[in-house]
Amino acid sequence: MAADNPINSSSSSIDPISGFCSETGIYHSLRPAVPLPPLTAPLSVTEYVFQLLDRIIPSSSSPHQALIDSTTRRSIPYPELVRRSNALANFIQQRIGLRRGDVALILSSNSVYVPILYLSLFSCGVIVSPSNPINSKSEISYQIQLCKPAIAFASSDSAFKVPPLPLGTLLLDTLEFDSMMTGETDASSFRPLLKISQSDTAAILYSSGTTGRVKGVELTHRNFISVLDGMYNSRASRNSPAVNMIAVPYFHVYGFVQCLRAVAFGETLVTAGGRFDLRKMVMAIKEFKVTHLATVPAILVALTKKVDDVSSFDMRSLEVVTCGGAPVPGSVIEMFKAQFPSVQVSQGYGLTESTAGVIRAVGAEESGRLGSSGKLMPFFEAKIVDPETGTNNRRGELWLRGPSIMKGYVGDVEATAVALDSDGWLRTGDLCYFDSEGFLYVTDRLKELIKYKGYQVAPAELENVLQSHPDILDAAVIPYPDEEAGQIPMAFVVKRPGRCVLETDVKNFISRQVAPYKKVRRVQFIAQLPKNASGKVLRRELIKLALSVTSSKL
Repeated sequence: MAADNPINSSSSSIDPISGFCSETGIYHSLRPAVPLPPLTAPLSVTEYVFQLLDRIIPSSSSPHQALIDSTTRRSIPYPELVRRSNALANFIQQRIGLRRGDVALILSSNSVYVPILYLSLFSCGVIVSPSNPINSKSEISYQIQLCKPAIAFASSDSAFKVPPLPLGTLLLDTLEFDSMMTGETDASSFRPLLKISQSDTAAILYSSGTTGRVKGVELTHRNFISVLDGMYNSRASRNSPAVNMIAVPYFHVYGFVQCLRAVAFGETLVTAGGRFDLRKMVMAIKEFKVTHLATVPAILVALTKKVDDVSSFDMRSLEVVTCGGAPVPGSVIEMFKAQFPSVQVSQGYGLTESTAGVIRAVGAEESGRLGSSGKLMPFFEAKIVDPETGTNNRRGELWLRGPSIMKGYVGDVEATAVALDSDGWLRTGDLCYFDSEGFLYVTDRLKELIKYKGYQVAPAELENVLQSHPDILDAAVIPYPDEEAGQIPMAFVVKRPGRCVLETDVKNFISRQVAPYKKVRRVQFIAQLPKNASGKVLRRELIKLALSVTSSKL
């Protein structure tokens, strides 16, 4: 197991600028940090969030708003947020009967209720498992097989996708649910029936790992505590609380951690539910004087390219845009900075398996390194491994180790063993290098995942669907570069002899069976897929073919 707390980086073999140890080939975080709470101390994510909050807002007594719904204008101040979280935790434990180790499926778009629900479930030791509400019934059923929930909390428009569960499904957008948060007569505190260990699983989030079908990533209370602690000790000082708008889903690890961080730091969290709307987002930035915006590259591109749609709005309050979920081309950042010169663009690098960002640009100087994801956050170590030889190298696959690395993939010992070695190193599947000052640059992916607007799309999943089509003999899916989305799924299809299949047939066949973000958006028919001696599809050859065909048409 990796050490929880930072090593003594004053060793003579560790470069004081890059953090690289010449003796071990390991990069160490040089950011200031304080020791984490003792691992043996009973502590839940919620307790730790409220501990950090009390350092910023004593006794959570500040009247400033914790949560704002940008659509309904409903707001919840910090004292009420704490009371609602405690009241709901009491209801969950006493009335519903959920216990430590039970799993709750969450199926909802962003709302002011979701952060409160997360905090309440964590308080009880209930494992939080949020899913994308636009997933198909079959996708949700598969996730349910992985996490085995006792109950679901869902919005009214997505509840029909949930099959019967032992304790049923509760609707979030109802007066009944609201009463669960307000009906407790004494909600000043909450005490769990069983002590919660930091090593307990706190959440099961979903990732495709390096390849294949979706996997349930087990993240512990300790994982979240270490990430929040590192963020807290690396945060920039402010004279007033930030107003944070998170334009990414709370069910994604990026949005999940960001909403916990906003509450822990006493910020005002502005929530926009439903489908993303650029115009509504910039209107909310103006109305609520948003200072910090969490986005994905596609939104950054939209802000840059659709300037006519946003130039009439006053966005002078905006100070920092955090961009994650996929790499951001330097050209996009340059265009954004040309339009919004006073706004700092902060990038980061992380995985579901690492509990989100473990490498991040902090402050204006670090954010000025175009193309870099930033530096290691506190408590983390990294090394660059040659994917062919397994030896340390200056360029190669990024391996990470630290207290926020996942417990493993739920119910999948084999996949866990592939991702994690016996010393606690997580193989990321990304080809990277560190420069002489310890800044990380991602150059390519060993993974076969497609990053579509921050979402992970597994080619193998789409290939399985395509190969079930009676007129398709073989199929392979690759990432195709797209300026707005980052990458889009493109399918190479081999037809069965004598069969007629059109591009629209392929697209429609896929779209009926998967979530919208997984849809195939380009199709090319091919006589035979290129494969190696063992029968593995040579995706790089297909990528070259796709790009060459596009170039020839220009």
